Amino acid sequence: MAAEAREAPTTPDGRYLVVRGRLWRKSNPLLAPELRQTLVDELMSARRAVQAALRDDDQAAVRRARQRVDAAKIGLGERGPVWWTDGAPDLNRRMARNTGYADWFAAWENETLEASRVGHP
Repeated sequence: MAAEAREAPTTPDGRYLVVRGRLWRKSNPLLAPELRQTLVDELMSARRAVQAALRDDDQAAVRRARQRVDAAKIGLGERGPVWWTDGAPDLNRRMARNTGYADWFAAWENETLEASRVGHP
């Protein structure tokens, strides 16, 4: 039986998703909804362009498409300068257990493990 899909947890401050124990910066929550949607649409289009260029073995097109992905992610706030203003460092791509989120993440993992033992989603 396949494991149930679970939503990735978000750090208490809303800055990161945790996937397989690794922090991934979330997009800037202050972006206007229309701008966010435009950037997400561009990101998806650019990712499709990367796939197509890889299929076609067109390295120049791969580079251009990856630049588009990067630009969209920077626009969303997932890369580049951080979108928060309290001076906290960027912990993107670090393992949660090696950061200030370690205690929170350990508690989340324990809670999730306990819930799975009693049959809760």
